[in-house]
Amino acid sequence: MTTAMHLSSQLAVNVLDARSLLSAFGVLGVGVVLFAETGLLIGFFLPGDSLLFTAGLLCTGTADRGLKLSLAPLLIAAAVGALAGAQCGYLLGRRAGGTLLARSRSARLHEGAKRAEELLERYGHAKAIVLARFVPVVRTVLNPMAGALRVPVRTFTLWQVTGGLVWSLGLTLAGYALGSSVPDVDRYLLPIVAVIVALSLIPVASEVYRSRRDAKAKAARG
Repeated sequence: MTTAMHLSSQLAVNVLDARSLLSAFGVLGVGVVLFAETGLLIGFFLPGDSLLFTAGLLCTGTADRGLKLSLAPLLIAAAVGALAGAQCGYLLGRRAGGTLLARSRSARLHEGAKRAEELLERYGHAKAIVLARFVPVVRTVLNPMAGALRVPVRTFTLWQVTGGLVWSLGLTLAGYALGSSVPDVDRYLLPIVAVIVALSLIPVASEVYRSRRDAKAKAARG
């Protein structure tokens, strides 16, 4: 009876809510969600940023008395999920080409693919792969896009690992640091997560601004 009730609660989990996911699946859920979000096109809607930050917060034991995660296993699960997912997405794109995206009817997914392609063209492989980690949906579609465009395996692997570690470990540790230093921080969780997501977009916004400034300067000289 208890097992049936536990299974029922897991099936009723809200996949768009970080706290609901963590309550149902714990640390393992973090790895699975990050793998799906970065490696499978069907995972583009999953809350990667807020999941990492909230999970880090819950490692302090101050945000939710009914749920406490362990930091070391969480960091391992986050890193493995993010890195394995990106590599899987790349290999799928390399084998299936653009057919995966062509079959999707999601306007949001196609918009993300367009932005991912623009990133690759504008900033080159290394910078685009790192920056894409911080942009929802784009980090989902850039990996198969890189595979379809035949970005060299060594180049992709090096920079997806770099960006993946900075993103997954950085957001997790940011949540942990805040939860450790601010009492009752869970009362402000939603606005804090919104700020974290906004801050994660700063690298991309900075690159866009720099690119436009350089283009204007080049046009003025021409």
